[in-house]
Amino acid sequence: MSVALHVPRTASDEGVIDAARKALGDALIDAVERVGEITLTVKRDEITNALKALRDTSGLEYQQLMEIAGVDYPDRPERFEVVYQLLSLTKNRRLRVKVATDEATPVPSVTGLWPVAGWLEREVYDMYGVTFAGNPDLRRILTDYGFEGFPQRKDFPLTGHVELRYSEAEKRVIYEPVQLPQDFRSFDFLMPWEGPEYRLPGDEKAVGEEPGAPSPAPAASGPEPVKPAKKPAAPKPRKKKS
Repeated sequence: MSVALHVPRTASDEGVIDAARKALGDALIDAVERVGEITLTVKRDEITNALKALRDTSGLEYQQLMEIAGVDYPDRPERFEVVYQLLSLTKNRRLRVKVATDEATPVPSVTGLWPVAGWLEREVYDMYGVTFAGNPDLRRILTDYGFEGFPQRKDFPLTGHVELRYSEAEKRVIYEPVQLPQDFRSFDFLMPWEGPEYRLPGDEKAVGEEPGAPSPAPAASGPEPVKPAKKPAAPKPRKKKS
């Protein structure tokens, strides 16, 4: 079995899927292993019981919740996946667990199992708009106050909806509609060896001129330079008469 280079060195996962099937029962939808990583897909309403079983069952013992992440698949009826990354400190193994949901259906909170999940669930809510039933403090954590939309959704505009700046007139930070001025940008799509049509200062130096043509730059003012006097030609030697 080939293992991806980014996967940390951990203990063998042999027997984990079978143990997970036995511990989770009907709550487990699918279990796959790719490039040395095991991913379990469980029912959304059973996520709390499933994670508790993975944490407390002897032989599995995934005691630590490392991360909660979100993924957006707009073409799916349940477009969001909530992904839980688990770590077994005693077995030195990692596990990925995920559930699917939509924009309106909340996911049960796991703050009762791991209090750190409170902040992690807030991040997913802030970025994707996924709500978590039972989270005691579900509010934005990464974006600014009054932020519109959820920036990690695939249909969120890359430029956003508003921009903020400090107003000297009002002495505070204000929001304004996004503007993308490009006063000092111009583009030409010529081939590099063809060159642009415009001329830059100094380009006239590269243009060939006939000998004696006037210089495009005016000469510096001042007295004309004195030309050196020509030396007289040396007299030709006379031929001696025979």
